Amino acid sequence: MTTDPLVPADFTVPRELLAPEFRLEPLGEQHNDSDHAAWTGSIDHIRATPGWAGRGWPPAGGMPLDRNLDDLRRHAADFEARTGFTYTVLEPDRDEVIGCVYMYPDREDPSVVSVSSWVRADRAELDAPLYRAVSGWLAEHWPLRDVRYAER
Repeated sequence: MTTDPLVPADFTVPRELLAPEFRLEPLGEQHNDSDHAAWTGSIDHIRATPGWAGRGWPPAGGMPLDRNLDDLRRHAADFEARTGFTYTVLEPDRDEVIGCVYMYPDREDPSVVSVSSWVRADRAELDAPLYRAVSGWLAEHWPLRDVRYAER
């Protein structure tokens, strides 16, 4: 994985995206319990989401809460280093995790930004609205040239 920043040094990375059905903010340690509950209760649904087939995540057997916290810390460090950006998807008026959005260099072609997202199984109706909102946000507010994000 590249350690080059995904965005120029003078770009102010957005701290949120607000939509009527959800809001995005950078994923951090404070989301651990809710994030863990969200994805562990939706493993089959996430694996069936466009862009997730064959990735091996989420792990079929789940993972302990402390290992999830390690992952959240890694994503937060990537965000601060500007080498990858992970946003948690929250209920619009509560801090309950309902999904996640990841922006990282593509594994095969690091010049491409690979974007993926998932929502909890019980919020599956938000998958397409999240895709549309994030796609528009990236096109209008981010200096990314080549983005791959599996269409919904």
